Amino acid sequence: MDGTSTPTTAPVLILLGPPGAGKGTQARVLEEQFGLVQLSTGDLLRAAVAAGTDAGKAAKAVMEAGDLVSDEIVINILRDRLKEDDCAKGVILDGFPRTTVQAEALDTLLAETGQKINAAVSLEVDDAEMVTRISGRFTCGGCGEGYHDSFKPTAKTNTCDKCGSTDMKRRADDNAETVGQRLEAYHAQTAPLITYYDGKGALKTIDAMGDIARISKDLATLVAKAIA
Repeated sequence: MDGTSTPTTAPVLILLGPPGAGKGTQARVLEEQFGLVQLSTGDLLRAAVAAGTDAGKAAKAVMEAGDLVSDEIVINILRDRLKEDDCAKGVILDGFPRTTVQAEALDTLLAETGQKINAAVSLEVDDAEMVTRISGRFTCGGCGEGYHDSFKPTAKTNTCDKCGSTDMKRRADDNAETVGQRLEAYHAQTAPLITYYDGKGALKTIDAMGDIARISKDLATLVAKAIA
């Protein structure tokens, strides 16, 4: 590989947001628009284990023992991944960091190559609306078409508009109580990160309620400025 092919200033973005806020959807849009690569902790761990890297072997041993993978191992896996050619235009981190200790470790890692967090983008949502949004979801077991009790009900009760199946499925954890608990846990874990990145001048916020296209447009404008 040409030693000049990977710039040391490739932008690094972090997406913060609770379950259902649309992080995955928006990350895919940003990948297409800016050539960025979405890196999720789960995918990174699975890929490293499958590839049999030193960090992957360490992670595999920990997971097989039923323990949580340490921050050090995750950072080592991330370090290896950031060296790959497809990360040259920049990355979007999804699911990491989750704590200020991880955020500090990430800053140290990026400093090794002269990089920094260009923006930590918080997708702001209304908790009560999120409970309604997530707890009302259901899908057709026949064709996979998605529906919602309030926003996209079936024309005929319990019958798929697309294929006619009556096999409707709901995720066990898509209920109001569980969703509320997940939101509470997210805010408790993320509040320190909001403070951390705000203190560094890297925190950006996006209203993540409403029209997906509008959210994507606002996010694209923000990202364009952050990586310029």
